[in-house]
Amino acid sequence: MTKRHVSLPADAEAGVRAFIDEVDERLSSDEDTCTVVEETLVDLHGDRDAYERWQNDAEVSPAERVRLQGYDPCNTTLESEYYAEKDEDRFVRSKHLQWLWRQFDATPMADNVEFALRFRQMLADHLFEECGENCRFFKGITFTYGHNISVGDNVVVHDDVHLDDRGKLTIGDRVSISDDAHLYSHDHDIVDQTEVSNYHTVVADDARVTYDSMVRAGCRVGENAVVGAKSIVGSDVPDHHVAVGQPAKSVRVKPGWEDVAEPLEDATVDRRDEREIEYELPDDLDTFDEFGRDLSPPK
Repeated sequence: MTKRHVSLPADAEAGVRAFIDEVDERLSSDEDTCTVVEETLVDLHGDRDAYERWQNDAEVSPAERVRLQGYDPCNTTLESEYYAEKDEDRFVRSKHLQWLWRQFDATPMADNVEFALRFRQMLADHLFEECGENCRFFKGITFTYGHNISVGDNVVVHDDVHLDDRGKLTIGDRVSISDDAHLYSHDHDIVDQTEVSNYHTVVADDARVTYDSMVRAGCRVGENAVVGAKSIVGSDVPDHHVAVGQPAKSVRVKPGWEDVAEPLEDATVDRRDEREIEYELPDDLDTFDEFGRDLSPPK
């Protein structure tokens, strides 16, 4: 192991533990999630005085009012809120928790690594469908919903990673996802981009998805496999393979795993269709093309 053990001073550690435990207990209770998120963000952003003035009907500027209202996730919208096929019941709480995650990342405390990693682990326990132990989620991670993500133990997700769970995303134990990587679980029709297909995307145990790479919806990155930097995975990466390029192709087997890995010539198989997730839209949905285009072929 190349890393050192680092800890906070005793007083700082006590404060961190008390705060995280308090938010965790409130989110685990029957208390309204909007209220928990709002009050937590007010204090994290140091806006308690202005918030109390506003609550007591004292004068606040229009900008202050927008800012103070924005701490309450019920007064906000997210891009995924517009998706027609989302699970309305599950999305309500996920939206609130995702807002807390995102707005926490906008505070100076999000750069305090020892505190921030533990706070995000606690939030992930509430937001994700499943989240294992000892995970490390760094700054700037974004999700579609959050509730369609399953994460194993000892996973590390680095800065500015996008975890798209419009379909379903499963990340195994001891997976490492490097900065600026994008994992997708939905795709758009090549003719009509408003037509969306959802998939189950999998990153298996001990895999590494490295810097600025992309895994397309429905692909599986195999156990102990590596996706090279800036690669675009459009088909399955077999267990123990190293895949690089755009599109990514297996170029070698990790040393020591040759006897159990698939041969290189049998790799690059597209099994995305097997992982497509069917969905139904509500009967009363007001369907429209937001681009207002005529997609019929020319005559």
